[in-house]
Amino acid sequence: MKHSLCLVAIFAWLALFCAPASGAVSGDGKTAYAANTAAEPAMAQMPDPTDESAYDDDDDYDYDDEPFGEERVTISDPLEPVNRIAHVFNDRMYFWVLKPAAVVYKAVAPEPVRISVKNLHSHLGYPARFLSCLLQTDFTGAAEETGRFVINTLWGIGGLMDPAAGKNINLEKQDTDLGETLGVYGVGHGFYIVWPVFGPSSPRDSASFIDEYLLYPPFYIRPWYASTALTALEYVNSASLRIGEYESLVGAAIDPYVAMRNAYVQYRMKSVQARQARSLLFKEETAGPPEVKEAEDEN
Repeated sequence: MKHSLCLVAIFAWLALFCAPASGAVSGDGKTAYAANTAAEPAMAQMPDPTDESAYDDDDDYDYDDEPFGEERVTISDPLEPVNRIAHVFNDRMYFWVLKPAAVVYKAVAPEPVRISVKNLHSHLGYPARFLSCLLQTDFTGAAEETGRFVINTLWGIGGLMDPAAGKNINLEKQDTDLGETLGVYGVGHGFYIVWPVFGPSSPRDSASFIDEYLLYPPFYIRPWYASTALTALEYVNSASLRIGEYESLVGAAIDPYVAMRNAYVQYRMKSVQARQARSLLFKEETAGPPEVKEAEDEN
């Protein structure tokens, strides 16, 4: 119910946010893009959008005689006019709402507190990551996630600290979701979607909403506004730890929308490849990744 209300409010405000404005710019006047900061952002691992050679804006896959795993891909974008509206909406939500809140929050909350909030959010995401590892037949990853959960619950004060990541234990967090799980089994993106508030996605990767909500324990806290407040805190806390990354990522891009679209699909392709390499079913295969197979089918 609460998420339906949020979506209604989002679309009701679209008309306002689509009007020209001078405040939502960065760098040399180019519009910046605010991606989803509720979950762990992939921004730092995405290609540099200022490197125009990293992208090919046509609809074909680009092979540059690089080692396997370095293919660069694109995604179809039949909804581009609508996606650009959502892009502008997310941009202004970031600069007008999220970033100011994050700046104030950063000023009053010490960094150790903010890191603890981030650790707790990650800790509560264990059920989704564990399920994704199992479905990907990454049983080592599932065991590591379980070990992390037990250790951080008992010795990490319920997940506020992350002793499992220390050098002595070194249990790696499995950053995966159901969208990647579908990709491991060969399901292609389909087409590009920019969701208001939630950022870049696709029909396949929208399955990750199950991870972020239905498999996330705070989703079931009642009354509904209590869980909504926790979600808002997660957004603001995550943004406070990454202020400036959005601006530097897209500030020099010729077209930030295209740069973010290409960076997104490139990052997700590499994530699926990495998960395939851990899967007992696929790690021995040498064929191209699911996204490449999808392109071959389409062409």
